[in-house]
Amino acid sequence: MNNLTAPVKFVEVSVETVSPLRCVTRVILGFFWALFLVALPGRAQTPASEQKTITLEELQQMALQNNPTFRQSAANIQAAEGRKKQSGLYPNPTVGYQGEQIRGGSFHGGEQGFFIQQDIVLGGKLGLNRKIFDQELKQAEMEAEEQKVRVATNVRISYIQALAAQQTLELRHELSKLADDAVETTHQLANVGQADAPDMLESEVEAQQAQLAVTMAEQGQQRVWKALAAVVGNPRLPLTRLEGKLENTPPVDADELVEKIVNESPAVRIAELGVKRAEAAVARERRESIPDLQLRGGMQQNGELLSNGRAVGLQGFADVGVRIPIFNRNQGNIAAAKADAERTKREVDRVKLVLRQRAASVVQNYTFSQTAVDRYKNQMIPRARKAYEMYSKKYQEMAAAYPQVLIAQRTLMQLEISYINALENFATSSLSLQSYLLTDGLEAPSQPGGIDKPVREVNLPMQMVTSPQ
Repeated sequence: MNNLTAPVKFVEVSVETVSPLRCVTRVILGFFWALFLVALPGRAQTPASEQKTITLEELQQMALQNNPTFRQSAANIQAAEGRKKQSGLYPNPTVGYQGEQIRGGSFHGGEQGFFIQQDIVLGGKLGLNRKIFDQELKQAEMEAEEQKVRVATNVRISYIQALAAQQTLELRHELSKLADDAVETTHQLANVGQADAPDMLESEVEAQQAQLAVTMAEQGQQRVWKALAAVVGNPRLPLTRLEGKLENTPPVDADELVEKIVNESPAVRIAELGVKRAEAAVARERRESIPDLQLRGGMQQNGELLSNGRAVGLQGFADVGVRIPIFNRNQGNIAAAKADAERTKREVDRVKLVLRQRAASVVQNYTFSQTAVDRYKNQMIPRARKAYEMYSKKYQEMAAAYPQVLIAQRTLMQLEISYINALENFATSSLSLQSYLLTDGLEAPSQPGGIDKPVREVNLPMQMVTSPQ
């Protein structure tokens, strides 16, 4: 690489006599410089206007229609509504046959008939059941709202990553083209004695490295596109050019967003609803010791003969009873419900701490990315562009070697690639903070029957994975 950065040593001649070698060198370098200037503006004008594109809004609409987790959330709400309805229904009555002292033969005696039995639930236990499952229904509804945030955020982050991969691939192609130009230029300079074998070998190795970088960029684009296609629910979505710019991300107050996450996150609100459910369960267990009223009545035909020789005929009967809570006053279940209520209160604190822990790395990535974006945009890239322009001017004046111009532009493009990576991290971390760290659109919402359990780690915002700089 040192040989490429060394300026070409032109032969000193007088004004009157010009070396033929120098004339040939000037013609060759001028030809490649003309090609270079023609190719330079093309980088900003591609792609072709006829190429099909897709927008973020179209991807979000696609996810709204196809992402299966939305239907799962709707099914969970329906299940919670069914459980709430079932918990408040009155117990069914019992209808049956009853027979006593049944005799046959000529006596035709005994008592035979039917009865109806009904349990009357006392103490407002059915209403308390509905309160418990009403909290579960609210949790399922909150889970559905959380899932909307998850999917929308995942689509936007995948869109940002795909857009960054698209722009990176374009720059990688330009870098590869520059490397190929350097190889051609080095070969031409070698033909006129201005470059040697090490220069050619080094330029060829650099060109091959640039081609490998293009291959990696293409594979990276395929990877992020498949992830985007999966979250929008269309895995066969063909690779399409994306519309948009990475530079449109406004800065946010990270510390303020962390407090918003801790206090307003759907995960916290679900945990708080779990506390209300547990408190309703304690109230319900306290009422369990109030006995239900048991009613039983019916009609029966009494075949016993009276003194006048006639049968007694129809007669009614009724039973009323309660279960006396002497030994079992539901003490154990009340104690368990109290312990569960205490656990759910501590669960709220735990969830908040988990959110703070997971937000810390996102805030760090956001802060660093913001600094990197500012440095690349306002300091490094302008200086690299100025250096490239100065080398270009010197080359036109025959005061610098052509490889120095290529190296200057290659440095500029590499800084632009790093700038794209910084913009990607800045946009994704900012979006993650604004979306309560909910970034996994294919995470299944909790089922209603499991919401009263401790909030699962898998149902909390996942640790955000950031791409390397």
